[in-house]
Amino acid sequence: MRFLLLSLAVCLSSLGVVIGPQVMAQHGGYDPTDEVRNAIADLDVGPKDCPQWALSPLKNNVVKATGIPLNWDIHSGENIVWSVPLGSETYGNPIVANGKVYVGTNNGAGYLERYPSSIDLGVLLCFDEATGEFLWQHSSEKLPTGRVHDWPDQGICSAPLVDGNRLWFVSSRGEVICLDTEGFRDGVNNGPYQDEPNENPDEADVIWKLDMMKQLGVSQHNMCSCSITSAGRYLFVNTSNGVDEGHIVLPAAEAPSFLCLDRDTGEVLWTDNSPGSNVLHGQWSSPTYAVLGGQPQVIFGAGDGWVYSFDPEGDNGKSKLLWKFDCNPKASRYRLSRASDRNHIIGTPVIYDGLVFVAVGEDPEHGEGEGHLWCIDPNKRGDVSPTLVFNKSDVDTPIPHKRLQALEEEEGDFERANPNSAVVWHYVGENPDEHETAMHRTCGSVAIKNDLLFIADFSGVFHCVNAKTGKAYWTYDMMSECWASPLILNDWVFITNADGLVYIFKASTEMEILSEVSMETAIFTTPIVANDTMFIANRNRLFAIRAAVE
Repeated sequence: MRFLLLSLAVCLSSLGVVIGPQVMAQHGGYDPTDEVRNAIADLDVGPKDCPQWALSPLKNNVVKATGIPLNWDIHSGENIVWSVPLGSETYGNPIVANGKVYVGTNNGAGYLERYPSSIDLGVLLCFDEATGEFLWQHSSEKLPTGRVHDWPDQGICSAPLVDGNRLWFVSSRGEVICLDTEGFRDGVNNGPYQDEPNENPDEADVIWKLDMMKQLGVSQHNMCSCSITSAGRYLFVNTSNGVDEGHIVLPAAEAPSFLCLDRDTGEVLWTDNSPGSNVLHGQWSSPTYAVLGGQPQVIFGAGDGWVYSFDPEGDNGKSKLLWKFDCNPKASRYRLSRASDRNHIIGTPVIYDGLVFVAVGEDPEHGEGEGHLWCIDPNKRGDVSPTLVFNKSDVDTPIPHKRLQALEEEEGDFERANPNSAVVWHYVGENPDEHETAMHRTCGSVAIKNDLLFIADFSGVFHCVNAKTGKAYWTYDMMSECWASPLILNDWVFITNADGLVYIFKASTEMEILSEVSMETAIFTTPIVANDTMFIANRNRLFAIRAAVE
């Protein structure tokens, strides 16, 4: 039966029908590794590839594999298959598909003769999976507007999506770009786009591109970062629309925050501006897709601190909202300081056993702060936030959301429990007054298996939580900030930090560190596994790791 359903899904996909993982709540026997693999079964990639950020549109980074060691040494080369230089700063997560490895970085490695390492670029690099041989590079020259839109040395901060011989990613210039995965090594300039500067075999072959700044009026803040996902022919993008250099004004408040594109042509199918003028800072989360309760849903974390779910097909060229959820307490206030207790969302929503999991975060430049992790029922509709805000001038009608502070008591605002709330549970830490057990802001997402949820916050505290109840099992302070999300591999959990360490824990209700490995320099990315090999990018180098065969 599973095979017949999968065959039907693939057939529908070829017709452009929205298909995808039918994620239904279950009470036993739920295996997220199978669900994740089923979620990418319609992609033309290898059965053990990792073709997008967090492997699938469910964004639950769980995998089964053999031959992955608990220890390796980047100096002696023990259990290192190969390593290659990246730029001087690497924030883009590697992905692996059809024999190639892709990673976003800056131009510090200077792979192209026409762009020596002294020239700052956003760079997407392509390597041979087996050997690490450099194959080709896509180069994004810096925007003339400078750091307000394109921060120096940050490079490509997102991960691409691959299906067959096509790749999609968001550039540092605010472009959605489709590439031929062969570059010009096949000797052909494919696609309608023919304006590449040359057709050298070490350069990228662009199929199409959409300039979100020029064509849609988007004004990203500091950088554009979104790891794209798809369903059938639909491609989903968070635009990164945000504030100006003064961090106060939104120069393009009317520009879209979310897009649905035709992945074959780049045609805009629908846009949405739900966050509007309420965007706090930037919008750097990535979309999630699943079929939940029989309804296809594309889910976005937004710059106003809300999560939004839409019907992927839209409604006559417009977005069709299914539900929205405010992830911050209504009385919390956004400030440009560590005193701010209202946050937006940087991590990616994750699907597990029919539920949605998401946590709030903030630009790392703004430091640490209190956090909130939510488990949400995606089967309700409308405003499914925990509470609604009213004003004493009209005690029966909820007031519209306000950007900096939704509830201002001095203005006569008050809140009531929302009878339509979709909250399953809310986690702020076992003891939010103690650093080592509190949930702080996070740049990352959760990973879940066997109802064990793992997440690292920016303050470096690693949490193990019951995914069904929100009760903490244990926490561990890594004593270093963390930008990454966990990888659950078999019965192990991997997490990296800015001290350049990879911690490996046993996936258990009891805290047990199995190994601690140094990668020498800061790690801002998440480990991935493809084809029984682990790939980790530290600040300036990419490593392929596998146990040596004796």
